[in-house]
Amino acid sequence: MLQPVSVGLKLGFLIILYLFLIWVAASTLFDLRRGVRGVRGGGGGGGGRTVVAGEATSIHETVDPTALLGDGNFEPRLVVEHATGHEPGVAYDLMEPVTLGRGDVELKLEDPFASTRHATITRQGRTLVLADLGSTNGTYLNGEPVTGPQPLHDGDRIRIGDSEFTYLQ
Repeated sequence: MLQPVSVGLKLGFLIILYLFLIWVAASTLFDLRRGVRGVRGGGGGGGGRTVVAGEATSIHETVDPTALLGDGNFEPRLVVEHATGHEPGVAYDLMEPVTLGRGDVELKLEDPFASTRHATITRQGRTLVLADLGSTNGTYLNGEPVTGPQPLHDGDRIRIGDSEFTYLQ
């Protein structure tokens, strides 16, 4: 009597498991297709900017591609809000890749919560990207932990330990 119930429970579990796997695959395909179709030209009062769906901080627009084509207006910089050993308001140029941390890096942080090589800001195509370098305490972009390369947008706030910066373009 116990054997038919056991077989029925196993079969029910397998059906639920396969339905779950199909749901995960369908959701993944939907997200991937939405990311490809999400690129559109900015209209209205958007100033011709491009909005990319699914970006890390998708509330903001990405860097205006025309700004990097030589009109001279693109000057990305990292402004110190508060960081030990740095004056608030000091701006650091981001035209070249910058590594932040306590060690031998371009932007040295005197913060006990920062790793030796904590994070990096690089250019990928026409966008500046923030990436955590496997730090112990993590890097935060607009209050959210950085889990992979994240595009930077004008006004983004970057926090490493007790140090906080604002990205401006």
